[in-house]
Order: sequence, then structure tokens, then C-alpha cells
Amino acid sequence: MRPATLITGASSGIGAELAQVFAAHDHELVITARREASLVALADAIAASGRPRPTVVVADLAAPDAVAKIAAELAARGLEPQHVVNNAGFGLAGAAAALDRAEQLAMIDVNVRALTELSLAFVDSLARHRGGILNVASIAGFLPGPGMAVYYASKAYVISFSEALGAELASRGVRVTALCPGPVPTGFQARAGLSAGAIARRGPLALPARRVAEIGYRGFMAGKRVVIAGAANRLAMFFTRLTPHAVLLPIIGRGMHAAGDKARQTR
Repeated sequence: MRPATLITGASSGIGAELAQVFAAHDHELVITARREASLVALADAIAASGRPRPTVVVADLAAPDAVAKIAAELAARGLEPQHVVNNAGFGLAGAAAALDRAEQLAMIDVNVRALTELSLAFVDSLARHRGGILNVASIAGFLPGPGMAVYYASKAYVISFSEALGAELASRGVRVTALCPGPVPTGFQARAGLSAGAIARRGPLALPARRVAEIGYRGFMAGKRVVIAGAANRLAMFFTRLTPHAVLLPIIGRGMHAAGDKARQTR
């Protein structure tokens, strides 16, 4: 079986840029997401750059059989993961009690359940190839998030799970890294119901997706447990950890409310 790097949520944003970065470092790729046309376009672009064309697997990680489908596709092509990059995820802005419950549970399915299943499904092959798992979390995972309560909580899970799993798998030569970007201008904001200007207002905290991908790749290959993308975000998280949640909660809530209101006005 040939070793490969499996990247979820690769059709756009950070996932697509991670695919480009891994390909530039000579990794054979398997890219997966829901949107086949976007995956095919990415695979074509990588092939046009002179790198091996990635294997495309269309899958919806909210479906309970998605991981089994991906595993079967890999086996059929004689591939097994050396690295698993769990990038797929989405957020929803608004009060948890007011948002659609099914959509919020689907968010947990993708951000938490599928990430966990993919992190555990291929441990034996990761160990054989001395590889690892790169889980894309967020600086949101260090904070409570009124206005995006379930999303922030899901990313807190990703950070905690990644650190603990990394400690458990270290003896088998498997590294686990949680990549924590700040605001990144991608399609995430539109899906979440946030205004385009919500990123622009974050100033130095915002980074382009390609830069986040490069930082994440370097940190992952260096075996770091947690990688906060960008000096401004690292500084912000340092001071945030010193600030009581009683102070943070209304500040975050007001910011999320303003971003959501602006998005509704511009639709």
C-alpha cells in the first residue's frame, strides 16, 4: 500500500491551500469534500504544476458512513494514510436557542464526530509510516463564544482531543497537531452567516489562507502540539488566557451580534 496524505474539506479555503502546500512538498494526496467540481479543479491545478494528480473522493462528512466510504476508496486504489488532515468544518452565527437545531447537530457531526473518527480510523497505517494527524481547530477554541456557542465549543474539543491523542500516540511515532488560525477570508463567513467585513475589522489578526496553510505545515512537520497561526493571534491568546471569562463573554457576544447583524443587512 502506498502512503498518502488525506485532506478533508479540500474544495476551498484553508483546505485547498493545505493541499497545495503538501503537494509542493511531494506528498501524494487524497482530497475529499462535498463539491466534486471544486475538487477536480484543484486536482487539475496541482497536476498542472508538475505534481502527481491527487485522488479525488467526494464525501459528505455529516453522513454516518462517510469515513467508511473514504477508507474503501483508499483501499481500492492501493493507498493508506501516512497523514490525515482534518480540515473540514463549518460554523453558524446566532444564538444557539434560535438557530436550527438540526444544522447545529450537523456541525457537531462534521467538526467533532467525523474528525474524531478520521483521527482514529487509520492509526495503524499512520504508525507504519511514522506520520501524523493535523487537525484544523481555531483560536475560537480557547474562548467561550456567545453568538457561535456550538462552533466555539466544537473547536475547544478539537484542541483538547488533539493534545491528548498526541500524548497517547507519541510512543507509536505518530504526531498530532492542532492548527489554530484566527480570522481567515474564505467561504466560511458566508456559510456561518457573518458579514464579509467581519474579517477586515480584525486587522492584524487576519491572515490569508495560504499563509495559515504554510504555518500549519511547518508546525506539523516539526511535531508541535498546538500551532497558533500568526504573531498577533499568539499575543492575543496570551492576554486572553489572563482575562476572566466574565469579562470576555460580553465582549465576544457584542462582536458576534454586530457581525451577524451586518451580514443580514447585506444579503
